[in-house]
Amino acid sequence: MVAARVALFMIEGFEETEALTTVDILRRGMADVTTISLGSGKLLTGRSNIRVEADEMFGDMILQDFDMLVIPGGTIAYMEHEGMMRMVQKYAGEGKKLAAICAAPAVLGKLGILHGKRAVCYPGMEKWLDGAMVVPDIVVTDGNVTTAKGPGVAVHFALRLLEILRGKETADEVAKGFIAQVNA
Repeated sequence: MVAARVALFMIEGFEETEALTTVDILRRGMADVTTISLGSGKLLTGRSNIRVEADEMFGDMILQDFDMLVIPGGTIAYMEHEGMMRMVQKYAGEGKKLAAICAAPAVLGKLGILHGKRAVCYPGMEKWLDGAMVVPDIVVTDGNVTTAKGPGVAVHFALRLLEILRGKETADEVAKGFIAQVNA
């Protein structure tokens, strides 16, 4: 099986737990994850003041094709990055897989991608989910879009994404090694 290609975006103030847990679990499941900096350099500082170096700069990867785009939360500053917003809109229009957790579903809401879809976000951010049917789940997948509530469910989010990309058997295997439950 060919490894699924995933782009995970990071911007100053991103939620480290959501980003790094997702990268870790997806890579354990043999997904090809590229972390993409939306900042002025590859080195970014997360919301808890942890410095992380991205694999690539946004401008260097814009023409690459991915199977899924992932936006961790921590901030809604993602909405200020016009290039990423255009890329997310393009992928949505093509029916490609999108995933966002915590505050990041606001990006999908602003772009109208959640209209008529079930979705979740960090509590208190629901006003950003324009047109979505907000549900009580911790992780929800509706069509090509997966959303999740926040850092405490990052493992469940990442395992769901792995199941979507590599199948239930792979997700179950990674969950077992991670000592986590898959069914969130």
